[in-house]
Amino acid sequence: MSVHSVTQAGRQVVSAGESAAHRTRHSRATDLTARLGFAARGVVYLLIGVLAIQIARGNPDERANRQGALREIADKPFGTGLLVLIAVGFAGYALWRLLEGAVGHREEADTKKRAVKRVVSVIRGAIYLVITGSTITFLASDGASSSSGEPAPYTARVMAHSGGRWLVGAIGLVVVGVGVGMLAKGVTTRFEEKLMRARMRPALLRAARRIGQVGYLARGVVFGLAGVFVVKAAVDFDPGEAKGFDGTLRSIADQAYGQVLLACCAAGLALFGAYSFIEARYRRL
Repeated sequence: MSVHSVTQAGRQVVSAGESAAHRTRHSRATDLTARLGFAARGVVYLLIGVLAIQIARGNPDERANRQGALREIADKPFGTGLLVLIAVGFAGYALWRLLEGAVGHREEADTKKRAVKRVVSVIRGAIYLVITGSTITFLASDGASSSSGEPAPYTARVMAHSGGRWLVGAIGLVVVGVGVGMLAKGVTTRFEEKLMRARMRPALLRAARRIGQVGYLARGVVFGLAGVFVVKAAVDFDPGEAKGFDGTLRSIADQAYGQVLLACCAAGLALFGAYSFIEARYRRL
């Protein structure tokens, strides 16, 4: 077989693979599970907001992060069934993002921008695969895990290796950048470009714009501060400085007028959960 024939056959295999991935991305099953993923995210953020409000009211035993939200669900009737649906939703969302990274963003004419968007989609898909795995682990352990979900232990393990301090600092800067990006989305309301606005009534679109705006601003503040804490952990060479959602929200509570600020962030996170439900129905996939 000639080199040309081998090359041609390889191209045909790649083309067939891309076609299959494209069909899967636009299949009914992928659409439903991805939308279930947005709804699952909505449930988690609503509960994080509720738990943060309870912390603001003086209940220090709550954990305002994903683990705390999952535990709150597990303690309710039919909680296990709901957790299974959430895990399926997260998995579907991860699959959709990975397929988007493989064959999506074709509407973007600029080749470089399309490549960047695909990389971002792959990263988001990988993150949600990890979230899916942690949700399944939580289910398998019947919610008995004592982990708080905070990053300090992981940060300590990374910083124990050569160059780990620089890696932690770089990750912290990335998280800060993500937070700034969310703030920018909240200010510009650019997030609504992803909605099927033609199918939404004007009143619903206006409500979605304001709910999403507040939600993205609150989420951006928490992510940005969490990134700052991770960078500080690297600078001070102190893993204990790294904080996740729960630790960041508690740090807000420790500031002047902290209870009020925490309540505002909590309300904003709950609103982001509500916006996730709107995306579950009206997001363009």
